Amino acid sequence: MTGIIQVTTTVADQADAERIAASLVAQRLAACVQVTGPIESTYRWKGQIETSQEWVCAIKTREDLFSEVEQAICSLHSYDQPEIMAIPITASSVGYREWVEAAVKSAAR
Repeated sequence: MTGIIQVTTTVADQADAERIAASLVAQRLAACVQVTGPIESTYRWKGQIETSQEWVCAIKTREDLFSEVEQAICSLHSYDQPEIMAIPITASSVGYREWVEAAVKSAAR
């Protein structure tokens, strides 16, 4: 059995977040995408300190789908270098894990 992960990415506006969320769920790459924001991010980019408002996508999926999720996000994302990070879910309720596994596409055999 493969593990469940939460992938996060940040985007410039709510419309981009909703577009990425809808696409990932429609492709069965994500069971759920929670969109929150706006948040304020401070970061260094091209030698300058920047501050901007962003929206966060918290994507629930299986670990073996990370590469496909990453590719899909990159194809839809407006940033030159989007944040795409995965955090393993070390524990969850049995029902939630089963729901995630059923909601995303089947593992390659």
